[in-house]
Amino acid sequence: MVGAPHAHVDHPVDPLAGLRLADDPPWDVYLTGTVFLDIVFTGLESAPVRGTESWARGMGSSPGGVANMATALARLGLRTSLAAAFGDDHYGDYCWDALEQGEGIDLSPSGTVPGWHSPVTVSMAYEGERTMVSHGHEPPPEAVFLQEGAPACRPRARAAVSSLTPGRRSPWIAQAAAEGTRIFGDVGWDDSGAWDLAGLPDLEHCEAFLPNAEEAMRYTGTDCPRAAAHALTAYVPLAVVTLGSEGAYAVDRRTGESAEVPAIAVEALDPTGAGDVFVAGFVTGTLAGWPLADRLAFAGLTAALSVQEFGGSLSAPGWSEIAAWWRRVQSVEGQDPAALRRYAFLEALIPEASVEPWPRRRAVPTIGFRRPA
Repeated sequence: MVGAPHAHVDHPVDPLAGLRLADDPPWDVYLTGTVFLDIVFTGLESAPVRGTESWARGMGSSPGGVANMATALARLGLRTSLAAAFGDDHYGDYCWDALEQGEGIDLSPSGTVPGWHSPVTVSMAYEGERTMVSHGHEPPPEAVFLQEGAPACRPRARAAVSSLTPGRRSPWIAQAAAEGTRIFGDVGWDDSGAWDLAGLPDLEHCEAFLPNAEEAMRYTGTDCPRAAAHALTAYVPLAVVTLGSEGAYAVDRRTGESAEVPAIAVEALDPTGAGDVFVAGFVTGTLAGWPLADRLAFAGLTAALSVQEFGGSLSAPGWSEIAAWWRRVQSVEGQDPAALRRYAFLEALIPEASVEPWPRRRAVPTIGFRRPA
């Protein structure tokens, strides 16, 4: 099944409004990957203990995997297109509806694979961290084009976000970069233990690379994440290293500029998907042409807001949440003036009309409630 035309979802802010031209690509961001159904348990006192049963105080279900990034981008007002295989089951139907109808994400490059069940991840959040158990199978060969974003189905876009896989080249990345698409790459843990940048062949096509501190230090053989960021600019124009509770640090080789922004202290309910939300915030600011420090601050803010909700993709904030945070933080007495100035750029972005209750769709304990007769 090929996706129908995507639903129109109104966003109170278009961060690229002043930059749009008639001949622009139809989409702001393209991405491809695997959509999971995420089932998240929260409120656990500790990690589950072997041979015992643990009860969680909270539970939520939502689309996961690449859906985390797609939802975060769409909620920030970017026109987002996703190529993914969807399971031929209730989970797949739910994820498709949540992304297309709920978030306005273009799924025309995607499809449902007959007889293939949706991958599932169960995430248990406790002590500010999470443990995950996943199950799934690779889609059958006839659906591989959905995962690889073949040129026949890949729409034109200003930017693309890709998770780089050690030892594997994705041909669509080079093709997209050659067409002028700006590539933002992140990366996961290298299970092989090689930690060799030469083993990330698509890094050469990336404008920006966004690893976390541990990944950056392992790839560069340094013992300092800031030094690692500088070392990475030998391979990519813009290196952004997330520092966990310390914030983020970035270096732009093209301008010689560097910036560091501390993290916003919040009580984390569920960190699932926070890294994806950070990347989405940084991509938004980059496409909008903001200064480097503003991009880092915005990315950190969106990630901080996301961990106060649970459910991966559906925890991502929209502009109404950002506006509400900005208004609220200014009203609290005793705020550090310098810290407030760090986020003053938000004032020009947020119209008064966007300050409203937080109406975003959130994770629900289950899916497919029976409708009343």
